Formats: sequence, C-alpha cells, structure tokens
Amino acid sequence: MRVRVGEDVHANLARARAAMTALQQGKRPKPHFAVGFAEVGQMLAVFTPKRWELIAKLREIGPVTTAQLARALERDYRNVHADVAALSEWLAVQREEDGRVSVPWAEIIVDMKLPHQLAA
Repeated sequence: MRVRVGEDVHANLARARAAMTALQQGKRPKPHFAVGFAEVGQMLAVFTPKRWELIAKLREIGPVTTAQLARALERDYRNVHADVAALSEWLAVQREEDGRVSVPWAEIIVDMKLPHQLAA
C-alpha cells in the first residue's frame, strides 16, 4: 500500500487513464492501492504514532480481536477500537468476516512530495 502526500491530482488522473486504457485494450491493469493526502498534517492526523504502533503490532501478532489487540498494546479498548475504525477507513487495517482485525499489507510506503524550491 502507498500513502501519498502532496501528489498532484494530475498524477492520479494519469494513473486512472492508464488503467482505463488497459481495460479498453482487453488487458488487466496492474493493481494500485494508495491513499492520498493534500498535505502532511492531514496524513499525520490519520497515521499517528500510536496508530503506527498498532499497525506494527498487528503485523507481528497476526489477526486478532480488537480486545486482544488492546491487551497486546496495553492500551484502553475504546481508544484501540477508534484507531482500528480510523485505519479501516483508510484501508490500512481490515476487519475479517470473523470479527478479527489484520493488516493486509506486507509494507506501507509513504511518498511525500516536497514543495518546489524558488530560485534564489
């Protein structure tokens, strides 16, 4: 999964256009799993340090219930539940049919575009 920060909307449109062209040609487009944020503050509001810890712990222990995850993290259940819900909205965590939660990614790559530098 990729987390993109500050990427120009035209880059996303180009990826979508390439996928549509491939489909029209009868080809299967390469899967692309990414979420985007306009600025770093937005990304950091979703992917907080505690949530990165949650993601790492889930990768370490595998699918578990939210209660089991809260115990493994030594955190309050309600806070872990809220973090799981937020991360699920951004596709970083998924809830299995049996109610357990997991991280479906082997890696999460964060791409951050820096502002253009003005000439001196």
